[in-house]
Amino acid sequence: MSRPRVKICGITRVEDADLAVALGADAIGVVLWAHSPRAVTPGQARAIFRALPPFVTRVGVFVDASPATIRAIVDKVGLDAVQLHGDEPVEDYVDLRTRLIKAIALADDGALHAGTSLPPDVTPLVDAADRERRGGTGQLANWTRAAALAAVRPAILAGGLTPANVDQAVRDVRPWGLDVSSGVEEAPGVKSQDRLRAFFDAIRRGEDR
Repeated sequence: MSRPRVKICGITRVEDADLAVALGADAIGVVLWAHSPRAVTPGQARAIFRALPPFVTRVGVFVDASPATIRAIVDKVGLDAVQLHGDEPVEDYVDLRTRLIKAIALADDGALHAGTSLPPDVTPLVDAADRERRGGTGQLANWTRAAALAAVRPAILAGGLTPANVDQAVRDVRPWGLDVSSGVEEAPGVKSQDRLRAFFDAIRRGEDR
């Protein structure tokens, strides 16, 4: 099994993004939702992304923002992908000039069906359910349903990933990608160098097995 792609999310500082990329991150995510403790402004996001190498994917996370609002930020910030993390209907956003990621909480089999039924050009991201904080909670997603989804289409696993469990998560779920935020932090929006290194070390150890 090839190594899943890794996104380090909730980045607020250029130095954290630099270290994540140096360790092997394929994507960097910023939260463009004012109610998050990891929120950044479009100007801050642009500064973070301008410091990245050209082949790193730049992802903006939004919660129930209008398509027009997101479109303006995509152009201003230079986003490669938009992650929809609210209750927004994904079909309203298909005309954005960027790739789409849709966060879903697989609370039941009906939610699993909704995940498998997303348009083929929308990548599902499985996260723990939390209608207030909308991610970065440290709670585990449902790995059993995430594995069922990942078996039929490329899927990203988020929700409670840490250096201590990411190896097991990859073996159990076999996701296309991983998304981690709070599991590699010292405080919301401030990444821990030691935890970032440990996270990628754990993934590499899994590859060697």
